[in-house]
Amino acid sequence: MGFSLLQSFLSEKFDDNLISGSNHDSIEKKSKKLTLFEDLVEDSAALDSNCYPSDCESGVSGGENDRNSQGIHGIIAKKLVSSLSSSGFDARVEGLRRIDFSSFTSRAKLQSFCIYSKAVEMKCNGDANVRYAWFGASKAEITAILSHGFSLPTSNGTHGFGVHLSPVDHPVHSLALDGADENGLMHMLLCRVIMGKMEAVLSGSDQYNPSCEEFDSGCDDLASPRRYIVWCSRMNTHILPEYMISFKASYQEKQRKLQQPPRVPRSDWMPFPSLIAAMSKFLPRDAIESISKLHSAYRKQKVTRHEMIRRVRDIAGDKLLMAIIKSYRSKTKSHL
Repeated sequence: MGFSLLQSFLSEKFDDNLISGSNHDSIEKKSKKLTLFEDLVEDSAALDSNCYPSDCESGVSGGENDRNSQGIHGIIAKKLVSSLSSSGFDARVEGLRRIDFSSFTSRAKLQSFCIYSKAVEMKCNGDANVRYAWFGASKAEITAILSHGFSLPTSNGTHGFGVHLSPVDHPVHSLALDGADENGLMHMLLCRVIMGKMEAVLSGSDQYNPSCEEFDSGCDDLASPRRYIVWCSRMNTHILPEYMISFKASYQEKQRKLQQPPRVPRSDWMPFPSLIAAMSKFLPRDAIESISKLHSAYRKQKVTRHEMIRRVRDIAGDKLLMAIIKSYRSKTKSHL
C-alpha cells in the first residue's frame, strides 16, 4: 500500500470513549498505539520502506543507520536543511516539536484523518496516496492552525483556491520569506496529506474544488510536482500536521557576488517592474505580491537573481512569461 503505518492507525476502530472521556485509562492505552514517528524508529518491522508515504521513501525516512542513531528529530532537521541548501539557502534548525495528540479534540482529528484516509484508499483502489508535505506560515498563523485548524484563504493562490503545500524534497516553495518572527525565526509544519488521485491545476487557475468526482486533490505538475493543492472543503480532514519546525534561513551568496552591487533584474530585454505590471493583468493578486516580494528580496540581496527568476517562472509559468516578453519586444522594435 505504501503506507503501512497509517494502516495500523486504521486497524483500530473508532471508540466513543475517546470522545466521551468515560474511560481515561483506555485513552492512555490507546494513545500509545496511535504513535506517529516514534514507532518508525523503535519498531524494527517498521524499517521497511513501505512504512513511508509514496514520495518519502528516500526522503524524510533517511537511511536505517540515521534512524537508529539520530532518531526522527534529527532526520527531519537534516532533511529540511539539506533540501533548503540545494535551493541555495543556509538553514539552521532552532526548534522542532511533535504535535501533541493527547487531548480529546486532537485525537478526534487524528481519528478523522485515519477514517478519511481509509475512505480515499477504498475509492482509489487501495492507495490513498498519503504523502509528507511542508506548510510554511508565520508563527501566529501556525499557532492558529494548530489550535483551530486551517482557515479559508483570503484569496486564491497561484494554482487555485485551497491550501498549498510543497513536497518533502522542495520546502523552498513553502518558505515564508516575510513570515519571520521577532527572533528572526521562520516556521513550518511537516504534515501528512491525503492526496488520493491528483489532477494538474494550471497557474492562475481560479479552481476551488476537484473538477470531477474522479479527483481528490491538485498539483502544479503531475510528473514533477512542486505544489500540492488541498481544496478548502477538505483542508481539515485531509491534512494532519505532525511536527512544527522553527529555523533560521538566509541565502547563500558567494563572496565575489557579495562584493558586487546587485544587478537590476531584467527578463530578456524587459525591465522587471514592467514584467510585474504586465503579469498583474493575468495572475491573481497574491501571486503578484509574491513576485514583488521576491524582487524586493533580490534587491536587498536576500535571494540570488537565479533563485528569483526560478521562482517567478514557477509562479507564472513559462508560457505566460514568454508571451509577455515577446509582446514587449515587438512593441519596443516598432518604436525604433
